[in-house]
Amino acid sequence: MAIREAFGRDGTSLVYRVSGDSAARPLVLVHGWAQNSACWGDELLANLAERHRVIAVDLRGHGYSGAPESGYDDSALWAGDLHAVLQQEGVRSGAVLLGWSYGGLVLCDYLSVHGTAAVAGVVFVGAITSIGRGRPGGTVGTAMRAAVPGAMSEDARVAIRALGSFGTALTGPDASGVATQALFGTSLATRPRVRSAVFARDVDHDATLRALDVPTLVLHGTADTVVDVASGRHTASLVPGATTSWWDGTDHGPFVADPARFLAETTAFTGALGRP
Repeated sequence: MAIREAFGRDGTSLVYRVSGDSAARPLVLVHGWAQNSACWGDELLANLAERHRVIAVDLRGHGYSGAPESGYDDSALWAGDLHAVLQQEGVRSGAVLLGWSYGGLVLCDYLSVHGTAAVAGVVFVGAITSIGRGRPGGTVGTAMRAAVPGAMSEDARVAIRALGSFGTALTGPDASGVATQALFGTSLATRPRVRSAVFARDVDHDATLRALDVPTLVLHGTADTVVDVASGRHTASLVPGATTSWWDGTDHGPFVADPARFLAETTAFTGALGRP
């Protein structure tokens, strides 16, 4: 696995990891709020890399990427970040973009600016696609509502309690304690100002979804307490010909709750696209 760096439009350092055959179809993984590229797990990344050129990104403000003081409310910057990584990797066509949670919003930021010239398919996993009061593509669940605003606090005691209230929402009740602790630790390690700033915008990507002209998979747990399944259903209702996969009883982290099923469904989707 190689660790590489690109730079956003404002000069922000964007760190990402690459694995797999360079001739294979690019699969770009975009994590969610207060996480990073390690959230997918080493085993799942290795399994995906057997069939894809996996590009797992640390979003601005997250992981090893730079954390500028401002700009988190600018969709054009988020779009530019993903574009910069694709350009750095020489990806001009055939990529599959996969976004989990907040990562789905970043995919839409990119698609709204750059379209699908470099894209062969899109996968939304427990994702929001819009953000702001009353936006149906950004409907959050009970765990997220309970965690806000405490999860954004500079006070460690408040933040720990609020983020801890997520419990096993990211992993599911049957996930190992190690996985739960790792994701909790990543959330806590994300700067409080970033945790707060990424939500300080109002963006509607419904028009972008209606115009999406590449195969799209919407995968969402029906018991998601972070991003309500209503968000996934809204996305699926807008994208022409979208394929859906509703995971009965699964919370916010399908790829953690059942990595084998997630791998099977992801590779089936990318495989149906044909050779890159």
